[in-house]
Amino acid sequence: MTVRIDGTDRKILAELQRDAGQSLDEIARQVGSSKTPVWNRIRKLKDAGVIKQQTFLLDAEALGYEACFFVLIRTSEHEADWQAKFLKALQDRAEVQEAHRLAGDIDYIIKVRVQNARAYDKFYQALISEVRVHNVTALLSMEEIKSTTMLPLGD
Repeated sequence: MTVRIDGTDRKILAELQRDAGQSLDEIARQVGSSKTPVWNRIRKLKDAGVIKQQTFLLDAEALGYEACFFVLIRTSEHEADWQAKFLKALQDRAEVQEAHRLAGDIDYIIKVRVQNARAYDKFYQALISEVRVHNVTALLSMEEIKSTTMLPLGD
C-alpha cells in the first residue's frame, strides 16, 4: 500500500520517534492538531507499514550489557543452505542487535551487545560451532558517540 506523507504526517512521525510513549493529546499539541485526526493519521501510517512497531529503548549499560562488539565476518561459503543456517543462527541469538550483508571485502557485519568479553567469547564459540566462517574480526566499541533510531524526516 502506498501512502502519501505530508508535513503533518512528518511532524507526527518526528514526535513518535522522539517519544512513542507520549499521549495522543501531547502529540496533537506538538503538531498543532487535535487528537482524533492525529490518531487517524497514525493508524493510516501503521496500516501502510510506515510505522513498523512501537517500542521503548532500554539503557544497555544500566542493565549490565557493558560491551558492544562489531563483528566482521568473511566467508567462503555462499550457498543458499549455508546462508539460511547462518541467518538462523543470528536470528536465534538475542545478543545480536543488528546484522547486515555487505558489498566489498567483508561479507557481514554484526552488532553484538553482551555483558563482557567472556560473554562475547561464549557467543563467538556458539556461532562458529553452528556455521563455518572463513575469518572473524571482533572490534570492541570503546565509546558510543552517537546512536539513534531516528530517521531525518525533514519537512
